[in-house]
Amino acid sequence: MAKRKEEAPPAGAPAWMATFSDLMNLLLCFFVMLFAMSSIEEAKLQEFVAAMNNTFSVFDGGAAAIGDGFLISNGVSQLNELDQYINSTGKTADSETDGDKLEEFDKSPEALEEMLQEEQLKENEERMEEIEEALRENDIADEVELSFTAQYVKLTMSGALLFDSGSAELKEESMQVVEKVGAILERYGQGSGNIEIEGHTDNVPINSAQYPSNEELSSARALAVFYYLQEKTLLNPVNLKHAGMGERVPIADNSTPEGRSRNRRVEILIYNPSVR
Repeated sequence: MAKRKEEAPPAGAPAWMATFSDLMNLLLCFFVMLFAMSSIEEAKLQEFVAAMNNTFSVFDGGAAAIGDGFLISNGVSQLNELDQYINSTGKTADSETDGDKLEEFDKSPEALEEMLQEEQLKENEERMEEIEEALRENDIADEVELSFTAQYVKLTMSGALLFDSGSAELKEESMQVVEKVGAILERYGQGSGNIEIEGHTDNVPINSAQYPSNEELSSARALAVFYYLQEKTLLNPVNLKHAGMGERVPIADNSTPEGRSRNRRVEILIYNPSVR
């Protein structure tokens, strides 16, 4: 029997070694990719940290890197010490302005509304004092009564000063007073919001051919002042309003002659710019 001839091994590396080499190459590429994704240029990181530190003081209480601060290093379980963290990131006691802003966000809508009312009240008080001084300069302080609320400053002129009984035509001697008031409105009312002219009467019924009721009479009186101010001043008509209130808003007792005299009046309301 002839002896079997042994086959020579194939030339080159074994097949398993080629497969193993491919696997190693793939793993090497995978880790190189991970390293490339996780690496950060130090210069850019430092610029980012400096920008955040200057603007928000985010890292003052920790380290110079994102992962090394008080809150992050200690884990999320430290959230109960959030106040300490906030204080350590620049919101300290000497940052009174920022602290006040944070406090404002904690206020209820009612508290914020009250703060706004107080601010408007202060502004209108200052405006009323300026108008009062201007009235004295024009020698008409005795002819105009002043008052104010958070919404407006009010100038009140007597109906007896402006009109004859049952009439809506301005008296000649009252025109100078209205003109001086208009000049004051140009100084302190122009651009300060809407200006409303209101006519008021007492409760004594009127039934004339021209004015069937106190509503028509009060509207006509407000309109007369409105037209005169349009003619004699540079007030923007867009910001001027007029209304007849009749006997509906008395300021005194209509059962006495003195009370009825006070109720017959024209009021000019200068509204605060923030009131819509």
